[in-house]
Amino acid sequence: MSAIIEAEGVSAGYNAMAVVHDLSLRVEPGEVVALLGANGAGKTTTLLTLAGELKPLEGSVAWKGDTRWTPLFQRSRAGMRFITEERSVFMSMTVAQNLQLGGVAADDCFKLFPELEPLFGRRAGLLSGGEQQMLTLARALAGKPDLLLADELSLGLAPLAAQRLLRAVRAAADEGMGVLLVEQQVRQALTVADRVYVLQRGRVMIEGTADEVRDQLAKVEASYLSGIPAEPETAPAPTGRTA
Repeated sequence: MSAIIEAEGVSAGYNAMAVVHDLSLRVEPGEVVALLGANGAGKTTTLLTLAGELKPLEGSVAWKGDTRWTPLFQRSRAGMRFITEERSVFMSMTVAQNLQLGGVAADDCFKLFPELEPLFGRRAGLLSGGEQQMLTLARALAGKPDLLLADELSLGLAPLAAQRLLRAVRAAADEGMGVLLVEQQVRQALTVADRVYVLQRGRVMIEGTADEVRDQLAKVEASYLSGIPAEPETAPAPTGRTA
């Protein structure tokens, strides 16, 4: 099966300084790929490069087989969705208005997250963190994208809320969508992932199936303690919302 997105020998970073080195990674339709690593390991930089927010300093990224660089908004129109680690909702707008702005049908979102239906008229800023992430994810998934890039969906959420989001991602992948999922919660990510890449200091340290990486869990978790930041604490924010 052809990869929907594939990086080959990619180095990426900011102001010509690479913080990700010689990265090769692929995501195929219908699979969840987890990208794990300590804070500063290069995960967000990788996502920004795959999304088209950053141009590779070396190597290539093939999006649907095309290695020409295109910006995020063009990739979004062609079936990519990118959820950043910051809340991607418009806080002053209602749930209904957020969905309308995203160009998705409310009924499609309620099928994914019935919890949102009674909140339809509520301002997004009054939702809990978990509800805001449900809204963000519903808006992304209801459009039936070919690829979802998700950065820390579970950040700051209770375990049950995080599990709810990850189950929805897994279900969408089972219907054919490709997913690249950045997660700090290693054990939770392994429950939904097919394959895994672990970054340390900007390089892939471990890769394999979820079962293979689960067998090396102690090594993976040790990498979180020994990681030296390879990227700025705050990477430049994407130029536009795509989810």
